[in-house]
Amino acid sequence: MNPGLRIALYQPDIAGNTGTILRFAACLGLGVDIIEPAGFPLSDKALKRAGMDYLEMAALTRHVDWDAFEEWRKARADRMVLLSTKATTPYTDFSFTDRDILLFGRESAGVPDPVHQAADARLTIPMQPGARSINVALSVAMVAGEAVRQLR
Repeated sequence: MNPGLRIALYQPDIAGNTGTILRFAACLGLGVDIIEPAGFPLSDKALKRAGMDYLEMAALTRHVDWDAFEEWRKARADRMVLLSTKATTPYTDFSFTDRDILLFGRESAGVPDPVHQAADARLTIPMQPGARSINVALSVAMVAGEAVRQLR
């Protein structure tokens, strides 16, 4: 459906969220990149439970670390779009392309400053004052859904 648009997870912490994202991506035909190390074994039963039988449909690429991911991404000439609570541009005000990689940080800590600085664009999901963050799987669904809508 959208062969160029991808979702990247930076060192994900929670197997259930990752499984849910893999299922979501498989259903929409989006590739998923996991930048290791993950906070759980990628063969964890919880990952399989959340992803159900969709894991076999998922276009998953694992990257041993951030440097390996960046080398791969730059060779492809893809644009990296980071979702961050530190950003100021709402995701709904952004023009997505089919060469975007939507990068989401760890549930516990987001991404470190060097990753934040490496992004080609930084977007946020506007929230009510005092709200810290939205579950990463829901954030992926919201932002990827908008990107898919724009690219249709």
